[in-house]
Amino acid sequence: MIQNFARVLREQIRIDMNNYADDLAGGACSSFDEYKKLCGVIQGLAIAESYLLALLKKAEESDE
Repeated sequence: MIQNFARVLREQIRIDMNNYADDLAGGACSSFDEYKKLCGVIQGLAIAESYLLALLKKAEESDE
């Protein structure tokens, strides 16, 4: 069950990260402040993904 939850959440995180990265690369930011904010959002999603993967790994190890 936790694997399905983690998979779905990771997919959504990845979709959001890719969309924000596409916006960033496509010039969607009209100011440096918007650019910094978008970079922070992407960084936050990457950190959340790493926490999710670490938690999933611990859950899988405890099942063994």
